[in-house]
Amino acid sequence: MQHERYERFLALHHRPTGFVMPNAFDAASALLLREAGFEALGTSSAALAFSLGRLDGMHAVSLREHLDHAALLGRISGLPINGDFEDGYGASPQDVADTVRAAIDGGLAGIGIEDTSGDPERPLRDFDDAVARVAAAAKAAKGRIVLTARTDNYLHGRADLDDTIRRLTAFSDVGADVLYAPMPTDMGHVAAIVRAVAPKPVNLVVGTAAGKLPVAELQKAGVKRISLGSALYLRVLADLRRAAEDLVRGDLASATAGIAFREISTLIGNASRA
Repeated sequence: MQHERYERFLALHHRPTGFVMPNAFDAASALLLREAGFEALGTSSAALAFSLGRLDGMHAVSLREHLDHAALLGRISGLPINGDFEDGYGASPQDVADTVRAAIDGGLAGIGIEDTSGDPERPLRDFDDAVARVAAAAKAAKGRIVLTARTDNYLHGRADLDDTIRRLTAFSDVGADVLYAPMPTDMGHVAAIVRAVAPKPVNLVVGTAAGKLPVAELQKAGVKRISLGSALYLRVLADLRRAAEDLVRGDLASATAGIAFREISTLIGNASRA
């Protein structure tokens, strides 16, 4: 089953128009996204960490916790799952390779490895270290799971297109299947990244630092996969905040205008019997 989901997930990246991969955060959200017609889902390390009362990117969530969470999403939805596995859960390249193998054993179709460190003083790993970790991941992943290699330059205030391309092309050269740099400065940077790593596919989360564009515009620029990161989880929290404000005002009707209990029960019941 894992290999079949890997093949399905890999094929999505080679569609002429690409695809949207929303990030689920629990079983119900995974089922609602499947019902909407999405063909693959991602986890969100941030949404998972926040749901546990922890911070993202600080090694605060264990590999076992993330594997169990990803396995739940895959089991309930039946869809290929891409795991947002931060820096690969390990101090060494061999540790990262072990994480990739654990993700395969856990049934994941894809896995993302970042060049982050979890150290607030030096949040990004040195170039050679980052490449060595991706190389080890690629060796373990080859033909078994889709490997996305990611640099977080922009997220950490380093709007350095040259270094971003240097890292992404090096990740590509050592075997990454998909390349990813969250929140580039603008679409000019996106287009440059797409050209630099072609023909390998590029993932973009939501949009750029300059704003969010329609899916069609991102696909026109050559982006093959559009993910949502923690955006859907944060949207749900925004709705919860509004409901809480309604409740404080005494408006029970507005505060409780949600999906019917029976609808979610039916979704979960049907999935459990499948």
